[in-house]
Amino acid sequence: MSLSAKQSLSYRDAGVDIDAGDALVNAIKPFAKRTMRDGVLGGIGGFGALFEISKKYRNPVLVSGTDGVGTKLKLAFQLNRHDTVGIDLVAMSVNDILVQGAEPLFFLDYFSCGKLDVGTASRVIKGIAAGCEQAGCALIGGETAEMPGMYPEGEYDLAGFAVGVAEKDRLIDGTKIIPGDAVIGLASSGIHSNGYSLVRRIIDVAKPDLEADFDGRSLADALMQPTRIYVKPLLKLMETVGVKGMAHITGGGLVENIPRILPDNVTAEIQAKAWEMPPLFRWLQQNGNVAEDEMHRVFNCGIGMAVIVAREDAGKTISLLKEAGETVWQIGQVRQRADGEPQTIVR
Repeated sequence: MSLSAKQSLSYRDAGVDIDAGDALVNAIKPFAKRTMRDGVLGGIGGFGALFEISKKYRNPVLVSGTDGVGTKLKLAFQLNRHDTVGIDLVAMSVNDILVQGAEPLFFLDYFSCGKLDVGTASRVIKGIAAGCEQAGCALIGGETAEMPGMYPEGEYDLAGFAVGVAEKDRLIDGTKIIPGDAVIGLASSGIHSNGYSLVRRIIDVAKPDLEADFDGRSLADALMQPTRIYVKPLLKLMETVGVKGMAHITGGGLVENIPRILPDNVTAEIQAKAWEMPPLFRWLQQNGNVAEDEMHRVFNCGIGMAVIVAREDAGKTISLLKEAGETVWQIGQVRQRADGEPQTIVR
């Protein structure tokens, strides 16, 4: 149908709330202000964000990462819980650049929805700011996109972008890993942000009461526990211990993430009895009838970060990380790899 000469359409007729965008920017500013750090030039609201690299770096290399929260968002919509997915968003990117030896400097977010709900978006971005505070990086910009017709009512999508810096001669790439090195595991806070397609399927089949008590809190709280951010304790560790490799345990679990940092000639042999699988993972395994090897392939199973150091540094590494508030175990060791053998084995 065509328009008559006297008819006209505006952006509002397309379903876009112009005023909501301004309201959200004003709501974001106090959260972002708390994350400011040395190097930030300017603030939220410009066309681009500016950051000056500290002159303490002699030969700086920028390290960048981007990620989302995955289908954990579907559970957030179902439970109407939006306060912690922003922490998940930050964690997924900053933990990834951390494992290469980088200090996260700044973070940008992308929030897209069909119709902007300022209250919901503010809750999400407050979580993003909290994640940036935990990581010691600045929230210096982002994009909020209102796209009518793209998303179901009440739903949104998130993406995050982190940039960090490392000295070129202190980058961590795994090339120094040799047989005999120790594999140290840092406890996860829960499922983190991977495996939620299977989690949601298990919920659909088991039909649990999500508000029922589960190990001292509701099952919903346990399922939505935000991803742990390991930045500050591991940056401090790297000041005194020669870390040879680190793996952020995301989708693929231990068996697919640790090989990403190993030289071709070695295998990491992990002892599953070195730590106790948290009750939430046992609940998922039992209610979904999930095989043990599938658990190790899909979930972190209680280990959110793996750190590889020389055998003689294992005790010191564990002590320093415990002093920093982490729960830590030596979960395995590196050995010579046999022909055709997987690069990580969980026994």
